Amino acid sequence: MISGPSGAGKGTVIALVRQRLDGVVTSVSATTRAPRPGEADGREYHFLTRDAFEAAVAAGEFLEWVRYSSDLYGTLRAEVDGKLARGEDVILEIELVGARAVREVLPEAVAVFIAPPSMAELAQRLRGRGTETDAAIARRLSIADTEVAAAGEFDHVIVNDDAERAATEVAAIIEDRRKGS
Repeated sequence: MISGPSGAGKGTVIALVRQRLDGVVTSVSATTRAPRPGEADGREYHFLTRDAFEAAVAAGEFLEWVRYSSDLYGTLRAEVDGKLARGEDVILEIELVGARAVREVLPEAVAVFIAPPSMAELAQRLRGRGTETDAAIARRLSIADTEVAAAGEFDHVIVNDDAERAATEVAAIIEDRRKGS
């Protein structure tokens, strides 16, 4: 599991790790939020209506799910189970509450927290996206304060002040796990 605040660079680090290691795949989460420019259904997320998401929750189709800001996010069980059955290393890009829920179900999962270099840098990254209102950014920063405070719950904390270095550290964690370390 890779967690951290929105804007910490989790997606960038994961993409770099996948370039470095064979057999590493990501689980595509489901969400009720609208796609950002350039995102495609089934690639970045499974974009679901709120009704479809809630029906999947009721049917027990999620490994975990959370309400984050005003949207719902979750990890579909079938998405993870199929990849694990093929012997792939699955990375879940997941928020704090979701990571806690997965830890309950899969205590053997390795939990990595990607931290921003500072809250000021995080705010700058979120504003730089140009995809959210000032109010939405303020909400994300408030949530980020709670997430950063919980970093100690994770097996590893990596400060993403350099995405290449952070990816090298995550790749080393995966390789150690493969060796049984």
